[in-house]
Amino acid sequence: MPHDTKPFIQIGSTESDPTISVEVLKNGPYRVHGTPPLHVQVIVQNSEGQSWSYRDGQSFAVKDGDTLCRCGHSKKKPFCDGSHLRAGVDLTETATFEPLLAGATEIDGPEISLTDNEAYCAFARFCDNGQRFWNEVQIRGEQHTKLATYMAHQCPSGRLMVWDDATRKPIEAALPVSLSLLEDPGEGVSGPLVLRGGIRVQSANGESYEIRNRQTLCRCGASSNKPFCDGSHASIKFKDGLDQ
Repeated sequence: MPHDTKPFIQIGSTESDPTISVEVLKNGPYRVHGTPPLHVQVIVQNSEGQSWSYRDGQSFAVKDGDTLCRCGHSKKKPFCDGSHLRAGVDLTETATFEPLLAGATEIDGPEISLTDNEAYCAFARFCDNGQRFWNEVQIRGEQHTKLATYMAHQCPSGRLMVWDDATRKPIEAALPVSLSLLEDPGEGVSGPLVLRGGIRVQSANGESYEIRNRQTLCRCGASSNKPFCDGSHASIKFKDGLDQ
């Protein structure tokens, strides 16, 4: 796989082992380089039916060079079976190579601040679990700061980031390298492929997207921000049929 020389790394993130990466194949699946862990991850709701945490489901053995379904039609999910050749799904990459923060809005708070790029929303809804994330950021106090930080870190796509006003640095937890297949029983749908730990995503044209600690890639084939998820799986009621 060809590499560009210096991929941009988002502030607060660290690139994973460079032998681990995900390559977007032109009009085809994702090719996995290296052997990162791959497992189902289920959104767990609290007593009020709101997204609160995750639990792990079944695991899959990944070999270097394995391909993962990107069109949503494979009968061997999460792996590709060539269905994209017949499904008629437009898999053209449409996402920008600009850093996520370049398109983010900023909300200032008394102790922490927020950046938010809605184009990368994966509709996991941790930001609105009864205490709206945008409100928590603007309230002074340790309880609100901790809750806002927790909510941001649960966001699988990295759309949301919190910043320490005193240091002007992001509050971003280091995450182990992993690939997850998100399942959302609250909505009755299957979600994106979640990449954690600074995994490089390389376009079919050979250029790398920004390396980020948290990213979500489309699995349903319907995103308007390919290869990234934009929450379209919820509107089309995408289901992958995997055991949870």
